[in-house]
Amino acid sequence: MIPRSALYLALAGLIPFVFCAAVGLSGNQVILRGAEDVIMLRYGIIILAFMSGVLWGFATNAAGRMATVAYGLSVLPALWAFFTTVGPTPQALGALIPGFYGLLALDFVFWRAGLAPPWWMRLRLPVTAVVMVTLGIGIYM
Repeated sequence: MIPRSALYLALAGLIPFVFCAAVGLSGNQVILRGAEDVIMLRYGIIILAFMSGVLWGFATNAAGRMATVAYGLSVLPALWAFFTTVGPTPQALGALIPGFYGLLALDFVFWRAGLAPPWWMRLRLPVTAVVMVTLGIGIYM
């Protein structure tokens, strides 16, 4: 079972993505002054970096060679966000999508290795699905 606090915080973490996508779809440029896509981009970069930290925390559960690999893998989402989100906002938002797919793959690897809690993928799959949909909307705003 997913701990309530983790579930509620993960759902709260979706609010900026969902709100920006909803504002963009509404066509109401007054609310965020047309900056929905930029806000979504910045937040997505922050979340990929944050999730790198979560994976780093999971890596602390590993030992030996597995720890070395886990620490190395844990920094990939942050590096992806740093190196790929340059240029025009739609293209940068588009670069976040494979970053979040990669993050989900890393979540699975850490979970299968027993480094993440047993409930981890039940949380991460739906959250990632919402992020992907909202990023897709953000690209076309």
